[in-house]
Amino acid sequence: MAAGYLRAMAGDRIDVFSAGSEPGETVNPNAVAVMAEEGIDLAGATPQILTTDAVRQADVVITMGCGDACPIFPGKRYEDWELTDPAGQPLEVVRAVRDDIKGRIEGLIASLA
Repeated sequence: MAAGYLRAMAGDRIDVFSAGSEPGETVNPNAVAVMAEEGIDLAGATPQILTTDAVRQADVVITMGCGDACPIFPGKRYEDWELTDPAGQPLEVVRAVRDDIKGRIEGLIASLA
């Protein structure tokens, strides 16, 4: 959801790479549904594994609870966003997570501008 918002809000001003330390096979269907309500299509998204090279290339790394599984490099900007895991949650909870993420993305974009 964060990558979807960032791509939609920042356009080509920010390169976005989304990955997880233990990605699922598919994007959470409820996440796809609630993002579609916002006009953002995640239906074609494929979860990716987080690689050391991806973190090395990034200027800003946003983590969401990956703990020790996320590589750390000196000089990088890291933010750990503590969010409710939307997996297995009803739409109402996933919408609340979506809205939380949207606010965080707005703040991130403002900090990078």
